[in-house]
Amino acid sequence: MTVATDTVRIPVTGMTCAACSSRVQRTLQKAPGVTNASVNLMMKSATVTYDRSATSTDALLEVIRDTGYGAALADADQSAFEEQEARDRAQTDEYHDLRRKALVSGVVGLVAMLVSMPLMSALASGHAHGVVADPFMRWSMTALDPMLRAIMPWLYTVPSGTLTLALLVATLGVMLWAGRHFYTRAWAALRHGTTDMNTLVSVGTLAAFLYSLVATLAPGFFTSRGVMPDVYYEAVIIIIALILTGNMFEARAKMRTAASLRSLVALQARTARVVRFEQEVDAPVDTVEPDEIIIVRPGERIPTDGEVTQGESAVDESMLTGESMPVTKRTGDRVIGGTVNRTGAFRYRATTLGASSVLAQIVQLMRDAQGSKAPIQQLADRISAVFVPVVMVLALLTFGLWYVAADDAPLVRAFAASVAVLIIACPCAMGLAVPTAVMVASGKGAEMGVLIKGGETLQRAGDIGTVVLDKTGTVTEGRPVVTDVLLAPSATVSADVMLQRVASLEQSSEHPLADAIVREAQARSLVLAAPDTFLSVTGRGAQGVVQGTAVVVGNAAFLAEWEVHVSALDTEARRLTDEGKTPMFVALDGQLAGVIAVADPLRETSRVAIGRMQAMGLQVVMLTGDNERTAHAMARAAGVDRVVAGVLPDGKVAEIKRLQSFGTVVAMVGDGINDAPALAQADVGMAIGSGTDVAIDAGDIVLMRGDLLGVVRAIELSRRTMRTMKQNLFWAFIYNVIGIPIAAGVLYPAFGIQLSPILASAAMAFSSVSVVSNSLRLRRATFA
Repeated sequence: MTVATDTVRIPVTGMTCAACSSRVQRTLQKAPGVTNASVNLMMKSATVTYDRSATSTDALLEVIRDTGYGAALADADQSAFEEQEARDRAQTDEYHDLRRKALVSGVVGLVAMLVSMPLMSALASGHAHGVVADPFMRWSMTALDPMLRAIMPWLYTVPSGTLTLALLVATLGVMLWAGRHFYTRAWAALRHGTTDMNTLVSVGTLAAFLYSLVATLAPGFFTSRGVMPDVYYEAVIIIIALILTGNMFEARAKMRTAASLRSLVALQARTARVVRFEQEVDAPVDTVEPDEIIIVRPGERIPTDGEVTQGESAVDESMLTGESMPVTKRTGDRVIGGTVNRTGAFRYRATTLGASSVLAQIVQLMRDAQGSKAPIQQLADRISAVFVPVVMVLALLTFGLWYVAADDAPLVRAFAASVAVLIIACPCAMGLAVPTAVMVASGKGAEMGVLIKGGETLQRAGDIGTVVLDKTGTVTEGRPVVTDVLLAPSATVSADVMLQRVASLEQSSEHPLADAIVREAQARSLVLAAPDTFLSVTGRGAQGVVQGTAVVVGNAAFLAEWEVHVSALDTEARRLTDEGKTPMFVALDGQLAGVIAVADPLRETSRVAIGRMQAMGLQVVMLTGDNERTAHAMARAAGVDRVVAGVLPDGKVAEIKRLQSFGTVVAMVGDGINDAPALAQADVGMAIGSGTDVAIDAGDIVLMRGDLLGVVRAIELSRRTMRTMKQNLFWAFIYNVIGIPIAAGVLYPAFGIQLSPILASAAMAFSSVSVVSNSLRLRRATFA
């Protein structure tokens, strides 16, 4: 029984760390009717595949909301462009909000630290056993207190009670304004029986605040136990300020990871110059109808996809295909919306519009890819699921050990160490390690004309061991051209006359070889005549009458039927065949006139690309339905060592299965149409695009530029991205493995080092920023 499934992408709000996304994903995967769920922290979205008969989108929204996070479907009428623009605005607003709160909190925190110095100085001098537990504040008092006394002596005359109350009010204000979202999100998580990064920040800062509040309202509780009634108001403010600063830099870095996607969205023209009622009018691009005529002048952006009807120009398609050289466009050629007209003016007929346009498909493809997960993320997800509870247990153990083992002020030291453990732990870095690399890599790929459809494909491409290449349209240009026009020894006409007669006849044929002959005649400015009669014989040739001359063109067997023998050209024919060309013999009025050779030329970059693949340690195989002689001739020209010729589509699938049976990861590179079964069978299917036709369903990777260097770029990009992901995960894990024990005080017995909660918050902020920054290095990477 076939299950009817749908896939929906749901924006999710409130997620701040890997623990958040991991919880939402686990809950969705357990929901009835859900066959697969992937939650992406960077994209703040859940991609869910579900059984329509077992659940609904409304039910899925409730499942997400029940975990404590917000969920709402995107507007169905919203285009990919509008959706991305809305997301960009939200990211920009988030960044500006975080920057404002971080700046204000930082200024208040600096003032609070200065105000705390005379307060701590007074407390320490008034208590024989007073200990300032925070190492950072102890250092600050030593370094800054004398200077502050000299500059602001009046501050030391303010009563301690006044200073403490001022700090209390300032701290409460920062917590309720700048840090409010930490506490509301932590409370929402607690209500749903879970924990996340906000839980750690909230518990740590609330503990410090409540400790300080007791010290302010009931200082005798501490002095009676020989402990200075120290307050941590300045620590609370600075911790919040530093975490917000880290979040701000993280938000800015996240915005940069989507720069490529934003640049694609920016390509969309807002208006089009349309011919309506025999007048030129500027109209919004979303009002353009199919088949309307659009006028484009030099320097203007092409508004929609279409087909040139009048004029000629050079069009810059580099923003979509990565090809730096402008492409000449003539009548009948297709143009892509978003590209730039460089030289001449032309008119074209609008074809695909809106969501069906090439640019919209690319934007949607990139959004889907950036919202997907690479398999390597599973390790981080499993750790994130238990990370926060484990950290909270470690904080309690730290408190207990310090309380029992500290030589002086055990309560104060235990408290400071446990808060440092809570603050330094960072599940964010683990959650960002893989998604940021996927986002940057998919954007970098798009800049190079390599569209990668998801994190799984991105990871698998780096493991490719064998690359299977289709010949026609992949290794070759896919458009035959005339290479030789040779006369027979007994010919009584010139080469141009023979070509003119044959091209005039072949005008009536739709065969690709006939088209090549017609184009060659036109290129030589030969005047073609309409044939008086025409007859095509499939697989053999064509015959007819042109301007009173009987013309027969085809293979040797076809001419033999007309009692024309081609032995005089046997040597030339064999040479042409050995060179991978197709010879077509010509007879005029029953006499052998010559031979016209047609070949599908090797792409300029094919030999270089195949050489690069081989240098990377890849096995390269050419798979084609052509005959052995032609296939081997092309393989020699391209530098391919192994050829499998004469295979039909099912034979190509069988050959790929055979290669996979050896345990190698196989990539199939084809045109995305005739090679669809083989592309589907391969571990990684790479569809050669034309720049005007994105084969969305044909393969896992679409090569927009249409040459084999795209294969090299895709594999190199995958390998570099995997290295970046592993580096990110290593540093995210090692940061916590080293940072948490140091915060707990593991270095104190040997070196007397105890980490301040303030320094712990700075380290936490740095960890996430460092992971995102490492991923952004992929943007500057250079490829073939």
